[in-house]
Amino acid sequence: MYCTIVPPYLLRRLAAQHGPEHSAVARAAKEALLHVPDFQASRATPGPGSHPALRELRPSPPERTVYDAKSAEQLPGSMVRKEGEPPVNDPAANEAYDGLGHTHRLYAEAFGRNSIDGNGLHLDATVHYGRLYDNAFWDGRQMVFGDGDGEVFERFTKSLSVIGHELAHGVTQYSAGMVYRNQAGALNESMSDVFGALVEQFLGKQTTAEASWLIGEGLFTDKVQGAALRSLKDPGTAYDDDVLGKDPQPASMDGYVRTSADNGGVHINSGIPNRAFYLVAAALGGNAWEAPGRIWYETLTGGTLAPDATFGAFAKATAASAGELFGAESKEHDAVLSAWETVKVKFPGVRR
Repeated sequence: MYCTIVPPYLLRRLAAQHGPEHSAVARAAKEALLHVPDFQASRATPGPGSHPALRELRPSPPERTVYDAKSAEQLPGSMVRKEGEPPVNDPAANEAYDGLGHTHRLYAEAFGRNSIDGNGLHLDATVHYGRLYDNAFWDGRQMVFGDGDGEVFERFTKSLSVIGHELAHGVTQYSAGMVYRNQAGALNESMSDVFGALVEQFLGKQTTAEASWLIGEGLFTDKVQGAALRSLKDPGTAYDDDVLGKDPQPASMDGYVRTSADNGGVHINSGIPNRAFYLVAAALGGNAWEAPGRIWYETLTGGTLAPDATFGAFAKATAASAGELFGAESKEHDAVLSAWETVKVKFPGVRR
């Protein structure tokens, strides 16, 4: 199950750039695009669901190992840092090591989850993958980070939300196993954006009001007119750049994109459930990893979602989770219903 942080439509725009000033960027994007068919083929099949008994395991300390690919594309590479060892003379290796730990901590302390698979999975990461590689990905077993092209993208370990996003694909793989196409694929992407944002917020102890709600903040160089890859708070506003174009994410079903590209628009339409989560968090205030995060986590891992779940099915499941956790007359339940109503996702069987 390969899942990448940079959408293929952005890579295609970069690959199409002409002129000597864009030659390195275009070459790097073309190299990253070579992997996209393999990624999408492997993502089309859901991973194994987690056994219910795993939800009862007590979280164990993280077991991390960071490797260096040394600009090759062979995994895992040479080991440079393992659990408990001091920082090394490589910012990317240290950022990867810390990011794995911060992500593990969110799941352990906020949700009682024992690593990514719920069963103490060792967390491995490879840095310096490929030459000027414009992406980071979860390959079903480990994290992999490119160094970026230096013109559009910085090194991909610089953004904690990227690390949290990609590891969340592993959580989905080992729990709901949502297929990577159409609305189920957009939900898969959205869950990763949600938990990627929560990793950053949990580390910084940021409230909903204090958080940026950006995914990939710090990835762009100062040559790019944009703050991040995506915004949960305001989908469609993360960037507006002459080279990259404008962020295409819709904020409600009014802008839902019907396309065969990118497995049915999984990186575009994820903006709709992303905003629904933000609206729940904004309505409730405080820390988003508490009530909103618990609702989304229980929905993802509770065993009720079908692999091909639609937005409507997911919305209904979050409402059910909110009712079970906090009561059908609770402010949490009402916030969930209101959020999905705002983004115009309809589902039967629930009345406000």
